[in-house]
Amino acid sequence: MDTKLILIEGLPGSGKSTTARLVHEVLMQNGIESELFCEGDLDHPADYESVAYFENDQWHRLLEEYSAFRDRMIEKSFPEDTGYLVPYKKIGPDMPGTFYAKVSKNDIYELPLEQNMKLIINNWERFSNRAASGQKVHIFECCFLQNPVTVGMIKYGAPLTKVSNYVLALEKSVKNLNPILIYVSQDNLDLSFRKAINERPPSWSEGFIHYYTGQGYGKKNHLSGAEGTIKVLEARRKAEEEILKELSIRKAVINNSAFDENSHKAALVNLLINHLAQKGEN
Repeated sequence: MDTKLILIEGLPGSGKSTTARLVHEVLMQNGIESELFCEGDLDHPADYESVAYFENDQWHRLLEEYSAFRDRMIEKSFPEDTGYLVPYKKIGPDMPGTFYAKVSKNDIYELPLEQNMKLIINNWERFSNRAASGQKVHIFECCFLQNPVTVGMIKYGAPLTKVSNYVLALEKSVKNLNPILIYVSQDNLDLSFRKAINERPPSWSEGFIHYYTGQGYGKKNHLSGAEGTIKVLEARRKAEEEILKELSIRKAVINNSAFDENSHKAALVNLLINHLAQKGEN
C-alpha cells in the first residue's frame, strides 16, 4: 500500500467510527501494519485531546498554585512555542477538582482560533515527519476535517475561507504521507443525527446541542434545540463539501445510508486493497 495515513471523516451519526474500525480490520486482514486512532484518544499522535496550553508566566503560576504536584506536572508537560502544553488528563486522577476546572479553560480547543491553528498545525507537521520514516499506516477518525470545521465555523463563526485554509494547511503538512481521505456520507442527515441521539447517552446529545447552538454559527443564526442543531449540521455539511473540492489529496466519498456493515466493508475492501494496490503497481 502506498499510503501511510488514512483519514476518516463525515458528520455525526454517519458511521465514522464503524468505518474507521472496518478500515483497520481490512488492512490487518491483508497483512498491512496499521494503527487506529479514534476521537478522544489521549495518545493521538497528531491531534491534541485534553491538552491545555499555558504561556510561560501562566505555567509558572500554575506550578506555584499546585506546588504539591509540581514534579508530576513538570514530568508530564512539555515546552511548546512560548509556553507549555499540559496533558491534564494524564497527570493523575488524584489532582484536585479545581485543577481540572482551571486547566480545561486553556484546552487547545478553547483557545482563540489563530492560536489553536498554530499549535495544531505544528503538531501535525511533527507527526508527519515522524510517520514518514516508518512503514505503518495510521488511521485517523474525524480530526482532519471535523475539528477545524467545528472549532472554526461552529465555535467561532469563522468564514469558510478561514476554515478552508486551516484544513489546507493540515493537508500540506501530511502530503509526504500520500494520504487518502474517506468521507462517509448519508442521504438523510436528520435521520442519521437522530439515530446518533438515540444510540448515545443523553449527556452526549445535550452537550452536542449546546455546543452547536450556544455559540458561533448557531448563536449568530438564532438556532436552538435539536432542530437548530440539524440546521447547523446542514451548514457544516455544505462547508465540508466545499472544502473537499479544494483538497488535492486522494479522496473517496462512500455512502453509508443503508448502515449495512457487510456492504460497507466490501466497498472499503474495493477502495483500499484493489484500487490502492493498483495505484502502487503503476
